[in-house]
Parts: sequence; C-alpha cells; structure tokens
Amino acid sequence: MNDRIATIRQSMMFTGHLENDVIDLLSLYNCPKTAEHSLRVGDEASRLAAKFGGDPEAARTAGLLHDISAIIPNNERIRVAQELHIEILPEEALFPMIIHQKISRIIARDVFHIHDPSILDAIECHTTLKAKATLMDLVLFVADKIEWDQPGKPPYLEQLLEQLDTSLEQGAFVYIAYLWNQRDRLKVVHPWLISAFEDLKAKSSAYPVREENR
Repeated sequence: MNDRIATIRQSMMFTGHLENDVIDLLSLYNCPKTAEHSLRVGDEASRLAAKFGGDPEAARTAGLLHDISAIIPNNERIRVAQELHIEILPEEALFPMIIHQKISRIIARDVFHIHDPSILDAIECHTTLKAKATLMDLVLFVADKIEWDQPGKPPYLEQLLEQLDTSLEQGAFVYIAYLWNQRDRLKVVHPWLISAFEDLKAKSSAYPVREENR
C-alpha cells in the first residue's frame, strides 16, 4: 500500500457510513467548506440522477467523494500524484489544482473502497469532463457546477438550469462553453475539457460560442 494512502487510512476510525466518514476526514484535515460543498453536490447529483434515469445512490457517493483530495494541499499535489503513479499531463503540472480530480479517484478507491468504475470515472473528470461522457460523468459534472464552491451566484447558472429542461448534455455544455469563451484568460486549457467541448458542441447549438474567440 502506498505510504500516503496508509497515512490517510490510519488518521481516523472509519465507520463505513460514507457521509459521516467523508465529513470527519475533511474536518480532520481542516477542510470544512469542502465538506459542506461535497454534501450539497452529493444531494444535487442524487436529484439529477433520479431525474435523468441514473442511480441516485451511486451519484450521491460520487458527489460526496469528488473533492476528497482537498486533504492534500495544492502545493503537494504533483508530488502526491507521482507517488500514486498518476499520469500527469503538462497542463496539470502547470496548474496542479486540476489534478485533484485524479487524486480524488484514488482516495475514493483505496481509502473508501469504492470500486464501481462509473463512480470512479465520474470523480476523475468532474472538473474538466471528457469526450463521450457517461450519464454518471455528466450528473456529477453538472451537480458540481450547480453547487459551485465559490462565493455568490454562478454567472452561468440560470442558463444551465434552463438547458437542463432539454437535456443533461445541454446543461453541461452551458458551463463548458462558458469556460471556452474565456479560454484565453484561463491559466491552462485541459485537453479533456477541449475534447468535451468538441463532443458536446457537435450535439448542441443551445449555447453559442463567441466567434471572436475561435
């Protein structure tokens, strides 16, 4: 077992009650805001899964665990990813925050014993999404953007909720296009986000991309 994972597992008594264990671990590592955000995302993911024909309990599990890597400080994430034998893309090396989605997958699997590939895959791409996203991928991605972890109301929220009346994919595309329209101002543009944009763009015309940014 990896030393980092062993340390996390030994840091507290895990009860097997997922919600309590997630809250306790995040609180132990002084991440109470992430705990609150994760609870909200879990609830929203469950609701979206029920609405769109997915598994509400599995979606809630993904929501509770999607940001569990908050226990790893941002300045340690590249080193931890290397320790966990995670592939590090150049964009992730430049902007380590993004790699938290991959680290969360490993912690969900090795600390919380989640082995459902659909849950783990959704956790792994919840920030960037990816091409050919599954229902679970989309549910978690959209839930995370509805219950975002920044102050105030998300600037894209009204349109995202409106497009959810059409489809989950069109709701996801609202946020992807929101990022795409300001990609020149982003620190990096992750290749998974690019592939998700191209994939969803081919399926939707609901949210126009500004021509001057192409």
